[in-house]
Amino acid sequence: MIENNDKPIVNKVAASTVLVTLDLEDFLIKIPRVPFDIKAFLYKDYVLKEQEFRESLRNVAWNEYQGKAVYIFCSSDAIVPFWAYLLIAAYLHPHTQYYCFGKESQLISKLITDSMHQSNPEQYRGKKVLIKGCSDNGISEYVYVEAARLLLPYVSSLMYGEACSNVPVVKSGKIS
Repeated sequence: MIENNDKPIVNKVAASTVLVTLDLEDFLIKIPRVPFDIKAFLYKDYVLKEQEFRESLRNVAWNEYQGKAVYIFCSSDAIVPFWAYLLIAAYLHPHTQYYCFGKESQLISKLITDSMHQSNPEQYRGKKVLIKGCSDNGISEYVYVEAARLLLPYVSSLMYGEACSNVPVVKSGKIS
């Protein structure tokens, strides 16, 4: 028989001051994310004509990308030469520091890892770190691997999941 002593149930693992829970989503730089589809600048959506392409890019209102994060892609199956991406980057560069080729999910990965690289992993030296498992933004495997790469030289233990049910990765400096 279980007696009720009117004491609240406390999750001692979650309340532990030794355990640091790291939510990678907290590293996501809060900035509007917008697409740049190259398809709109192609002849009949499939052919890049250099002169027309360059002229079209000159006429873009690039200042509309100010303070935004841009993911560059082509929604058609066109073969786009690499220099075209360089040219778009050159136009975007004065307006935003956050741009990349790929899907929005790749831009999210870039925003998170850029922020992680600006943080000081030394603050986790000797600590037990739990990397939170669930995310609303669909954090990629790349971000988790990068977090491990940055943290492993400093942490005493690295875990994944939630405080009440986690998967140990490294304990006391040894792979679990």
